[in-house]
Amino acid sequence: MDIVIPLFDQFEPLDAIGPYEILAYVPGATVRFVTAEPGLVRDRFGPLPVHVPTRYSEVERCDVLLVPGGGSFPAMVDDPDFLDWVRRMHAGTRFTTSVCTGSLVLGAAGLLDGLTATTHWEAAGELASYGATYTAERVVRHDRVITSAGVSSGIDMAVRLAALLADEVTAQAIQLYTEYDPEPPFDTGSVAKAPAEVVERARTLG
Repeated sequence: MDIVIPLFDQFEPLDAIGPYEILAYVPGATVRFVTAEPGLVRDRFGPLPVHVPTRYSEVERCDVLLVPGGGSFPAMVDDPDFLDWVRRMHAGTRFTTSVCTGSLVLGAAGLLDGLTATTHWEAAGELASYGATYTAERVVRHDRVITSAGVSSGIDMAVRLAALLADEVTAQAIQLYTEYDPEPPFDTGSVAKAPAEVVERARTLG
């Protein structure tokens, strides 16, 4: 089972690494990263470069495509060759998925037209510009297309995906092994719950 995660410069670390950690435990799965040109790909903060040896153009098919977001999505959206590759991969995947603003890449490739989808709350308007209807749900599935909201929701999506790729007991075992049992110290993890001053401060972080 081949799970492919494309990385471009300025990617959001947890968008990619969170799902990678979960999906790497799926029996029979191989998770690999690809990029435009082999070499170091830098995360949005800078000090966590990832060496990626494989060009995305070298991959002809995969079982799961997982597109992370972050500051990398404009480069992905503006790369017609990459969007063509996303469409080709989607034609043969079991599941095509995204985390955060990775859904904008799926939208730009024409894969979300007419669908309800999710993304980071700040990108809701941009998602709508690609013909999708935004929802604030953390994970949204339409058959084999699965989108997840901002950053941490990629872990939720990956656990659900593990159940689809293997079975629910396996997914629950992975959740237990990784001790994914979040107890956030504050109840401000969504725009619906956060006070106005917290929302405004959050807007300065992007």
